[in-house]
Amino acid sequence: MGFISGIMMGFILGVALIAGWASAMARRAHKRSAKASAPADTIYVQAADVNVLGSLNREDLKKICGENLPQWISFPEYDQVKWLNRQLSKLWPFVEEAATMVIRDSVEPILDVYRPVGISSLKFSRLSLGTVPPKIEGIRVQSFQKGQITMDIDFKWGGDPNIILAVETLVASLPIQFKNLQVFTIIRVVFQLSDEIPCISAVVIALLAEPKPRIDYTLKAVGGSLTAMPGLSDMIDDTVASLITDMLQWPHRIVVPLGVDVDISDLELKPHGKVTVTVVRGESLKNKEFIGKSDPYVVLFIRPMFKERTRVIDDNLNPEWNETFELIAEDKETQHIILEVFDEDSLKQDKRLGIAKLALSDLEVESVQEINLQLLSSLDTTKVKDKKDRGVLTVRVFYHPYTKEEALRALELEKKTDGSGVHKDGPGVHMVGTGIDAVGKSITKAGKFVGRTVTGPFSSQRRSAASVPTVDE
Repeated sequence: MGFISGIMMGFILGVALIAGWASAMARRAHKRSAKASAPADTIYVQAADVNVLGSLNREDLKKICGENLPQWISFPEYDQVKWLNRQLSKLWPFVEEAATMVIRDSVEPILDVYRPVGISSLKFSRLSLGTVPPKIEGIRVQSFQKGQITMDIDFKWGGDPNIILAVETLVASLPIQFKNLQVFTIIRVVFQLSDEIPCISAVVIALLAEPKPRIDYTLKAVGGSLTAMPGLSDMIDDTVASLITDMLQWPHRIVVPLGVDVDISDLELKPHGKVTVTVVRGESLKNKEFIGKSDPYVVLFIRPMFKERTRVIDDNLNPEWNETFELIAEDKETQHIILEVFDEDSLKQDKRLGIAKLALSDLEVESVQEINLQLLSSLDTTKVKDKKDRGVLTVRVFYHPYTKEEALRALELEKKTDGSGVHKDGPGVHMVGTGIDAVGKSITKAGKFVGRTVTGPFSSQRRSAASVPTVDE
């Protein structure tokens, strides 16, 4: 009985499936015939709807689909340029030779400007970029301003360069080789357009701050040991980091005019505002002394080339400075105030007690803000070796955006600045950085604290070689 009932149920189910399939095919045929006989404008509307859907970006689709946006939908920010990498590999021998000449002629003077205290000379004794070309992962083309084209290039290079830097001090000289050099960064290139052939009048080159440019390398002493010059490795690392941050990291840039009498005023970096910073006090600072307490002072800057510093307060882990300084900002959205607390040591190198970073984008305009900053051992979280509390630094900050007239006056002050960084028309020091132009004028050197102190004592003298601050993780 069960067998027979099973056959009957199977038969009925089969008939139902066949009937359903036939009905579905009939409806499908009816729709096709109706669509074929529909007016032409109906089909045009459907095509237009599809075209509108194709123009939607990621944010539009998120608004429509909400959280149900399919994972397989992607919007690549950078276009792949495999063809460009193929051509670059063929051109690299010629590019390498030309780039080597440009680097030697342009970077050596910059190295002299950023030369740390205690180093009498920094020059390339050997410079070759090797045989391995860089790789361009992708290119993103944007247009932020009329008459300009902005191109972001995802750049990676793990080549085989042969770079030896001749480092000379007052007591010895030592060749330093850069090995295992790797570069990962986004290069921003801005083309200023022209109505004359070749239709480009100037080019701007810079490195985007986010993601942070990453340059990895290993230092090796040729025919000697780095331990023969204590602190030399840290000096070179700091010099490379300062040069990149102060010269190449956006908004700082290199402007290259492609012609004679080219107007590049729209491309040059200009002062956008003034930041008045009062270093109020420190609390529960780290003690670096075996006998007594640390002798703290604070170094602060927006650009490493233009640094300010407070006075030293002896034997105190809760110092009160109440000193005010003025810093120039070129881009409120991307720049930061860096504050470092050091322990002064008259016999050895000064040691860093902690460091903090304050984003200018977090500051309110024309408003005094008192902010407590937690001190860290390093701004690079990958280098943090301990999680111990290093204390708190309290600052009072006021941001004033420049008017056009104030910005022009700031630029004029820079033009009247002589080689020592002192304004010719009166006392004090007025610094406005404009990228490579400031370096070309040899306004100052790395490690030299320049700027104007509004209140409190200040010295712009370079520190002696025996008291160069060092990083203590």
